[in-house]
Amino acid sequence: MKVVVIGGTGLIGSKLVGKLNEHGHEAVAAAPNTGVNTLTGEGLAEVLKGASVVVDVSNSPSWEDEAVMNFFRTSTANLLKAEAEAGVTHHVALSVVGTDRLQESGYFRAKQAQEDLIKESGMPYSIVHATQFFEFVKGIADISTDGDTVRLSPAKIQPIYSDDVAAAVGRTAVGTPVNGVVEVAGPDVFQLDELIRNALAAKNDPRTVVTDPHAPYSGAQLQETTLLPGPDAHIAETKFADWLAQQK
Repeated sequence: MKVVVIGGTGLIGSKLVGKLNEHGHEAVAAAPNTGVNTLTGEGLAEVLKGASVVVDVSNSPSWEDEAVMNFFRTSTANLLKAEAEAGVTHHVALSVVGTDRLQESGYFRAKQAQEDLIKESGMPYSIVHATQFFEFVKGIADISTDGDTVRLSPAKIQPIYSDDVAAAVGRTAVGTPVNGVVEVAGPDVFQLDELIRNALAAKNDPRTVVTDPHAPYSGAQLQETTLLPGPDAHIAETKFADWLAQQK
């Protein structure tokens, strides 16, 4: 089948395109650098011709509250309209475990708006909720840093390797629309502060991680289980320690 991957040149998108093509599908990477812009609609009608499935793994270039909301609302609306006109029969979107519990954050309010548009569209859909990727650990540390101190909550987190996310999204894309949410997570549960402390130590990063239950996460307060998936989540195999050892 023809699968168009919006954000297909990014971290998850490029891996997803490769995996789908390996399995005999025609996966097409669609992004501004391939002439497809979901914000303006440029190139959408052309790339969607003959597509059965559209997978949206794109992300906003700006995480400022208004900009990120505009990105997800506008791009999702444009995409859903173009899909309906092209006869696409399955819309798949990648989102984040805990989105509905992180609504103090402008970014997660925008992701919730994206999900709501999809659910209300009438298009058969599947939303894949992934936990935070191993590759984002440094970014979490960076946005939580003040001087040489990283303030982080001891809330629990169950991070996942980006390869495993791409595999889960691929399985969902070629399957029957679930018209709901599928959750994926890594095999190990950590405290967020411990996870970042271990990751920084492995990189000889001199920053000090301070445990602060009130430290915000992308602008939102965390409860102990805010970032954890539910009991029906698909659990991937790659362990954080194994991935981290390969990064040296």
